[in-house]
Amino acid sequence: MKIKPLADRILVKNDKAETKTASGLIIPEAAQEKTQTATVVEVGPGTDKVKISVKKGDRIMYDKYAGTQLKIDGEDHLILKMEDVIAIVE
Repeated sequence: MKIKPLADRILVKNDKAETKTASGLIIPEAAQEKTQTATVVEVGPGTDKVKISVKKGDRIMYDKYAGTQLKIDGEDHLILKMEDVIAIVE
């Protein structure tokens, strides 16, 4: 399935949550925290007021409760507004 975000929205694929602690303990899926980092998959064109400042392939950090969750081909994705992006991870 192909999704093209509109206006100032971006489509991102969530990064995988950590499954082990630093000491080697395995964290059950129910106890794993939702990651707040993702990779940009598609970007909208932006608007006159909001310019898109990320591009496909960028790794980003976003607000914890931001976006609309969806599954594409069994993978977790989010559609975020550009204002919900707080950083680009390099």
